[in-house]
Amino acid sequence: MSRKRFTVILLLTAVLIVMVTGCQTASEPVDDGTFIDQNITQSADAEDTEKNEETESESMQDEQKDMIEEAIKQETASVEPETDNSQNEELSEGEPTAEISEVIPAKYISRRFSECGTIEKISYTTYDYFGDGSEIEKHANVYLPYGYDEEKKYNVLYLMHGIGGDENEWGMTGNTSKVKIIMDNLIYNGDIEPFIVVTPNGRSGADFANKNSDYNSFYEFGKELRNDLIPYIESHYATYGQYGENDYDMKADREHRAMAGLSMGGMQTINIGMCECLDIISYFGAFSAAPTSYRGADIVKRIDEQFPDEEIKYFYNICGTNDTIAYQSASAAAKELPQLSERFKDEENYMWQELSGGHDFNIWYLGFYNFAQKVFDPEFY
Repeated sequence: MSRKRFTVILLLTAVLIVMVTGCQTASEPVDDGTFIDQNITQSADAEDTEKNEETESESMQDEQKDMIEEAIKQETASVEPETDNSQNEELSEGEPTAEISEVIPAKYISRRFSECGTIEKISYTTYDYFGDGSEIEKHANVYLPYGYDEEKKYNVLYLMHGIGGDENEWGMTGNTSKVKIIMDNLIYNGDIEPFIVVTPNGRSGADFANKNSDYNSFYEFGKELRNDLIPYIESHYATYGQYGENDYDMKADREHRAMAGLSMGGMQTINIGMCECLDIISYFGAFSAAPTSYRGADIVKRIDEQFPDEEIKYFYNICGTNDTIAYQSASAAAKELPQLSERFKDEENYMWQELSGGHDFNIWYLGFYNFAQKVFDPEFY
C-alpha cells in the first residue's frame, strides 16, 4: 500500500471517530445546570401552589367563621314578635280563628293564666356520636298540653334550635315561653288538637353544653334522635309509639311525629329529619334553613333512593327576604321542590312562605305559629 493511500485511510478513520463521538455526546444530557434549574423552578411552583391552596383554605375558613359569628349575632338578638291587634279578642275568645298569617294575632301570643300547659325538663342517656361513642347524659325540655292524660295518645313535635343556641333557645323554660303561649292559645281556642313539643340540644357530642363547640356535631343528631331521644320520649310519655312492647315498630307511627327547627335546626330538619329519618317522621318545618342544607335536587335524590314509598305528610318553609344568612340557602333547598318532584305538591303537602324579615325570632315564632296549624292536621291522615 502506498504511503499516500495509507494517509487517506487514516484521515477518513479519524473523521469517522470524531463523528461517532460527537453524536454520542450530543445524545447525552448536557450538565450545564439547566436540568437543575428546571427542578428548582418546578419545586418552587409546587410550593407556590401549596401556599396558594393553604391561603385559599384559610380564607374560606375565615369567611365561614365570620358567617357563623354573624349568624349567632343575628340569631341571639332580642326580638319581640310582631302582633296583629285587629281582631276583637273578646268576641273571638274560645273560637278557632287561627289561619296562616304574616303576623301572629295578639290573641295567640298573649299569655293565658288558666287552662295552660306545663313544661318539664328531662335528662336522657345518649352517646358521643361525634366523638368516641361514650355514654353521656343530655337534657331537653318537654311541653305537655293542658289536660295531659296518661290514658290518651299524643303526637310529638321535635323542635330544634340554631347554631348559637341549645335546648333553651326556643325559650321553653317557663310560663312566659312564646312556644308555650302559642300552643296554649291554639289548643284553648280549638284551632289544633293538643300535642307534645320537645326541644332537645342538637349537638350530638360530649361537648354539647359548649355553644362554641365544633358545629359538625350537629350533623350526627340523626343517630341520637332515632336511637335515644325518640325511644326515651315514647317510653316516658303518652304517645302513639309504644316503646318497650314486643311489637314496637318506630316506623309504624311515623305519621305521629314531626320535626322542625330554626336556622341550623332547619338544616337538621331537612338533612336529618327528611333525608335520614323519613321512615320514622312525616311532618317537617324549616324556618330559615342554614347554608349547609341540601339543595333541592339533592333532597329529591336522597329521599327517592332511600325512602321511595314513605309519604311526606307536610313540609312547611318560611324565610325572611332580608335574611343575609339563610335566604339563598333556604331557597336553594326548598323553594323549587314542587317543580323537582311530584312528592311535594304546593297547597297540598307543601308550603313556601317568604316575607320581609331577617334572621331572627320575629320570623321563627311566626313560622312556629303557622306550622303548628298544619302539623298533625287530621286532613293529612
